[in-house]
Amino acid sequence: MSNATSGRPALLPHQRAKIVPTVILLIGAFYALVPVAWIVIASTKSNAELFSTFTFQPGTGLLDNVRDLFAYEDGQFLKWAGNSLLYAGVGSVLCTLISTCAGYAFAKYRFRGRTSLFYLILAGVLLPGMTLAIPQYIIMAEIGMVGSYWSVLLPGLISPFGIYLARVYADASVPDSTIESARIDGASEYRIFSSIGLPMMFPGMITIFMLQFVGNWNNFLLPFIMLADESKYPINLGLYTLMSKGSGEPSLYGLAIVGTAVSVIPLICLLLFLQRFWRLDMISGGLKG
Repeated sequence: MSNATSGRPALLPHQRAKIVPTVILLIGAFYALVPVAWIVIASTKSNAELFSTFTFQPGTGLLDNVRDLFAYEDGQFLKWAGNSLLYAGVGSVLCTLISTCAGYAFAKYRFRGRTSLFYLILAGVLLPGMTLAIPQYIIMAEIGMVGSYWSVLLPGLISPFGIYLARVYADASVPDSTIESARIDGASEYRIFSSIGLPMMFPGMITIFMLQFVGNWNNFLLPFIMLADESKYPINLGLYTLMSKGSGEPSLYGLAIVGTAVSVIPLICLLLFLQRFWRLDMISGGLKG
């Protein structure tokens, strides 16, 4: 029976073309969300329920798990959370400012070796973080900073990918004619950058900050190499120690699982808070067009 005789309208060619990408996106979303759903559900289970009930069956121990997590070793989890906020928050703000300044300079100033220097920085995007961790450790050891907060903060201040994004955004959002008009009016380069460049680049700065914050928040290798004092661990390294100790004390598995679920909350809140800046940028772009 045809669609016409059955009363259902036939799909147009452009509608049929959207089916495959939609199915792929749904499969990708399912693949990405299932582990998150498992973490959330497992965090509600008591230690007995964790190993004896169906995987996606909610438990009855969420409140006890949260209370035990925050009470673990006199609030050790809160210390880890504070360290993660320090590494990810302060480090991302400083990295965003440095990337913005560098990207603006590469986009709007002409100087000898500009292209070569930019390609040299961009080559850093191709290097995996694992290959840089050992040289960074050696440098920090030479200046006596291994084991300190600075040993985790300093290596993340320069982001080749952040500088690249800042340059691209500066090229697209800051007109050369506006800069020349400000120079004719007698504005200094610092005034032009702070009063014209930064406001126009703000949505791009939000993108750089978000990417850097997520990267720093989830960074495991660098703190693992640099730090020996558990009181300076970020959340992910602290949870790793709980999992390592869980082989001898199974109750710590539950704490590690609920700690993982709690550690995702700041990222979700940050994304929900920052998305309004992207929305405003798209609206303003539509009005300009």
